Amino acid sequence: MAKLALLRHGESQANAANVYTGWNDVPLTDKGRRQAWAAGEKLKEVGDFHPTMIHTSLLSRAIETANIVAEAAGFLYLHVAKTWRLNERHYGALRGLDKDVSRKIFGKEQVLEWRRGCDAVPPAQGSPTIDRRYWGVDPQLLPRAESLHQTQLRLLPYYEDEVASRLVAGEDQLIVAHGSSLRALIKYLEDINNVDILKLEVPNAQAIVYDFDQELNIVDKMITN
Repeated sequence: MAKLALLRHGESQANAANVYTGWNDVPLTDKGRRQAWAAGEKLKEVGDFHPTMIHTSLLSRAIETANIVAEAAGFLYLHVAKTWRLNERHYGALRGLDKDVSRKIFGKEQVLEWRRGCDAVPPAQGSPTIDRRYWGVDPQLLPRAESLHQTQLRLLPYYEDEVASRLVAGEDQLIVAHGSSLRALIKYLEDINNVDILKLEVPNAQAIVYDFDQELNIVDKMITN
């Protein structure tokens, strides 16, 4: 058996301001750093959890959380793998927009579909993200907006190649990522349907820990809080 811990980053400045973030790179708040430290301390208390690697995105709020968690949990010696495939869902032209304002502009039902639904794609931004951190990525793979399903398709190749393979080998793993990218992964792991996924929320800095058998069937699940 092996354990997989999924952790959303601590509160970011965009979370505190109630704006869409997506691929915008924003730092943690002081509260977010405290949350990350507490999450690390709680992971340290999880019985028989000894990860061999930490996986995170290319966005600062997740990387900073991963670093703080590693220090608090005693995992600083671990390799931290960073990949764009674990980035937050790309919110397209909504990035930087206040969420309450978006409901006034587009309507509550449309915003609910964009934020919580599986297949709805928000309005695309005008051009792909141009940033040095993505120079090694095929530009045709970089999104201008994503549905939750598209986010899932983007992250699953990394999960299968770099995470699931290690779980099968009996190695515990830790993923520190984002609300929607983790929702997409949880939907896959728990086989959640498109209706029930609307109700799934992943809070900041509360780890979800799965126990898997050799065939990667979930045999136990716990949430640290």
